[in-house]
Amino acid sequence: MSTILEDFSIEVMPRTLAKVDVLETLLPKGSRVYVAHIDGVEFQDMLATAKRLSEAGYRVMPHIPARIVSTVKILESWVERYVGEANVSEALLLAGSPTTPCGDLADSMQLIQTGLFEKYQFKRLHVAGHPEGNKDIDPDGSGEKVREALAWKQAYADQCDTDMAIVTQFAFDAHAVVNWADMLLEEGIRMPVHVGLAGPTKLQTLIKFAISCGVGPSLKILQKRALDLTKLLTPYEPTEMLQDLSCLLSEGRAKNIEGIHFFPLGGISSTAAWVRQPATQ
Repeated sequence: MSTILEDFSIEVMPRTLAKVDVLETLLPKGSRVYVAHIDGVEFQDMLATAKRLSEAGYRVMPHIPARIVSTVKILESWVERYVGEANVSEALLLAGSPTTPCGDLADSMQLIQTGLFEKYQFKRLHVAGHPEGNKDIDPDGSGEKVREALAWKQAYADQCDTDMAIVTQFAFDAHAVVNWADMLLEEGIRMPVHVGLAGPTKLQTLIKFAISCGVGPSLKILQKRALDLTKLLTPYEPTEMLQDLSCLLSEGRAKNIEGIHFFPLGGISSTAAWVRQPATQ
């Protein structure tokens, strides 16, 4: 499992990171740290978090959710300040959680089309992937619109100088993730894939997040686990998922999967400690 974990990334929120006094004791310097920008978080808090991480020697990747940006002018001010004040050169572009945009921008393609990430010379852009589909985009469950969007982004990646990759929502079924990644390759979508995993947390917490994030098929796995009282009383750890994924990759499947991205639902410290334990090495 060590190979796929060599360059793992992790996601933080400004309020959770503020509770961590010395991040360097948890994460290796040089790690990629995503900063989640959920609706209601002030940009100043995002910028301060990005600056702290950058100054501590981490690769900072702030979320830029299209639907919470009111104007392109404001978007440019964010991008300009990220670059100028926090030395940011990477970003995760996504639609965001609000169902209705607060301005003219509704999705990551429109963010790209502003040209701002080329203007400010971003070196890397990531976009979201949904191995189990996204009912907000494809209510019929076909996944057609999601695949069309990824194909558009692949075409953009082919003609720009920016490194691009797909980071997925967290999942619990390695076979579903690998089948999806193989399907992307068959359709000519070659951007590398970073698989989202939930970090250690209480099973009840995990089920709550899974319901809110719409990871339907994986939810069945969690509910089955919850029926086992011995597992219900012990914290969830992504060990089995990672083992299954590593096994499938060793068989030559999903050659586009190149890394792991952790959602530390049970806290940054517990996820970082789990990654460092000998069983994952």
